[in-house]
Amino acid sequence: MLCNTNREPRTPPTSEMKEMNRHRLSLRAHSLADMRRLARRCLPRVVFDFVDGGAEDELALRRNEAVLAETLLLPRPLEGTSTRDQSVDLLGQRLAGPVLIGPTGLAGLLWPRAEVASARAAAAAGTVYTMSHASTVAIEDLAREVGGNLWMQVFMYRDRELTRAFSERAHACGYRALVLTIDNQVPGWRERDLRNGFTVPLRLGAQNVFDMALHVRWLARVALGPRFTLANYSREGDSDIMSLAAKMASLLDPAASWKDVEWLRRLWDRPLLLKGLLHPEEARRAVAMGVDGIIVSNHGGRQLDAAPASLEALPPVIDAVAGRIPVLIDGGIRRGSDVIKALALGAKACLIGRPQLWGVGVAGETGVAWVLELLRTEIDRAMALCGWNRLSDVNRSGLFAALRHADPEVVPLAPSAPSGRAQARG
Repeated sequence: MLCNTNREPRTPPTSEMKEMNRHRLSLRAHSLADMRRLARRCLPRVVFDFVDGGAEDELALRRNEAVLAETLLLPRPLEGTSTRDQSVDLLGQRLAGPVLIGPTGLAGLLWPRAEVASARAAAAAGTVYTMSHASTVAIEDLAREVGGNLWMQVFMYRDRELTRAFSERAHACGYRALVLTIDNQVPGWRERDLRNGFTVPLRLGAQNVFDMALHVRWLARVALGPRFTLANYSREGDSDIMSLAAKMASLLDPAASWKDVEWLRRLWDRPLLLKGLLHPEEARRAVAMGVDGIIVSNHGGRQLDAAPASLEALPPVIDAVAGRIPVLIDGGIRRGSDVIKALALGAKACLIGRPQLWGVGVAGETGVAWVLELLRTEIDRAMALCGWNRLSDVNRSGLFAALRHADPEVVPLAPSAPSGRAQARG
């Protein structure tokens, strides 16, 4: 399938309106936690919980944040950093910073054509936008309307021809990398969604319907926006969201194996990344198979609740890969200093999921741009306080734990109280 990437004319928001929205956000959202609180107020509970929730008891979800919060940086302020460079080279591309937008399905629930809004914000920030297989905008439409540095997420379906079709469509449209998510053999047991009736078929109770009606701005956007559907799965006469969602769940394949990775590697001649890998032995095998990158991830705590935090799994994977391919990470990134911690442990870049959804749910493209700007300024501040001019200077020596374990005379920290940030879900 050929992709027409000639962009259609559009009427963008006026610069005055964008600046007004940005100014209002700057007064109300001083952190990603603030953005989450705004999203909680802006969105109906059933929609917010779909974004914010995790699997089962949500232990893995909270652990992602808790482990990051407990990891400490060791400042060296007298190193002198008059200018600081956040740019990174990743898979042959120069990015303005180390924060990428990861794949998040059904984003159109939060804002009409949310994928376009988020991709535009990513392009303006000089970073990557990864399209979810479950987007409400088609592969071809995103490439035509936004372009930029786009990656495409795929699953290994029972029907391998569907995986092939998604890959070929993305290739024809110029997507620069393919991300195979491997930790979704069966759907996660997401109890918030079950309690809210956010299931197939929908079983929304009167309370949730009433709550939706109270969120007038969200309701107006949904009512006046384009018809909500899983655009990449839609075919003529087959665009009903519930039918498509039920069909999509049935396509997941618990029997997917390394043979399928090998098949996809032969099919796709651009960078291929595996997302959802936590085991160092699998990292070694991925390298041997010619995979170009690894994304260490526990699916944001939405699949196996007994999985380790992404940051806990990162160092063994880094050691196993031994610099042969880049290793990225997602899960629990809530501060720019979290990004620095992951990079100090060897990650090349970080992906964010929930934070960009909070941003798009609050203010569309402007909200996502503000999320990326918050992280950019926090990364810059951490670099200045720790004495790093370039991200390439960041390594494990910048972590307090590394020095504490190496030097027995360093006084250990007293046990700390549970982190308030770790209690926040998402």
